[in-house]
This record gives sequence, C-alpha cells and structure tokens, in this order.
Amino acid sequence: MNIENLIKEHIEHNKRNVKAHNRMLILIEALNNKEIPEEIANQINKDIASLNSFSGEDKEFTKALNKTYFKILSLVEKELKLVPKNQYRNRWLAIGMAVFGIPLGAAFSASTGNSGSLGIGIPIGMVIGMAIGSQMDKKAEKENKQLDLESL
Repeated sequence: MNIENLIKEHIEHNKRNVKAHNRMLILIEALNNKEIPEEIANQINKDIASLNSFSGEDKEFTKALNKTYFKILSLVEKELKLVPKNQYRNRWLAIGMAVFGIPLGAAFSASTGNSGSLGIGIPIGMVIGMAIGSQMDKKAEKENKQLDLESL
C-alpha cells in the first residue's frame, strides 16, 4: 500500500519550513520504496492527512510537521525495524561515550593518579560506540531494513 503524499504546499518559504517540508517528502518517498503492511500504512496516512488538513500558522505547521516526522520514524523503527542511514552509528556514538568512555577514563585516571586524564576515555568510548553502530548499520543495510534517507 502506498503512503499518501504531503499536499500542503502553501507554506511560507523560509528556511525552517522548507527544510521540514522537504524532509517529510523524502521520508514519504523512502517509505513508498519499501513494502509497508497495510495497517502501518493506514496509521501513517492518517498522520499525513491530519497534516494536509492543518489550518494553523506556518510556525505551528512546522512544529506539527517535525513532530509527525519523528512519530512516523519511531513507528516504522519499532514495528518494521526500518531505520535511516547511520541511525545506529549516531545512537551508539553517545552510548559508547557514556558506557565505555567514562569508565575507561576513570580507570586510566585512577591508574595514573592524575585526574586530568579523566577525559581520555571519552574519545576512546566514542570510537568504540561508532564501530558498534556502524556494524549494526551494515547489518540493517544487508537485511534491506534501511531507509534511503540520512539520520538526523
């Protein structure tokens, strides 16, 4: 089943509105290139229909557009395991700094007796997290579970 297109075209043409609108159009196109179950497609179409019938100011429309964008991304990730490119790398970058980097820095700082070396573990954890996330992104791509759009 196809996803409806966003027909709300009379938005004010400032950078923020155009960027949010184009990002949503790219998401819809990427979803239309995948096999989406009918029940998920119906949920997404309801969200897009509410955007198409939105009658507020442009600033409010941009907020609603961004909220719907992330809602749709969350739905397809949770239900279909579809993720944007580099989603896992970006997520694991932060996790690596927190889970691996801080304890490594604390251990290094304690072993040298210099609390100034506490920050050394953070870049190490960042690299570890990026490596784990990149592997997960490659696996998602191999399984055709990756959307043709970049993660924010």
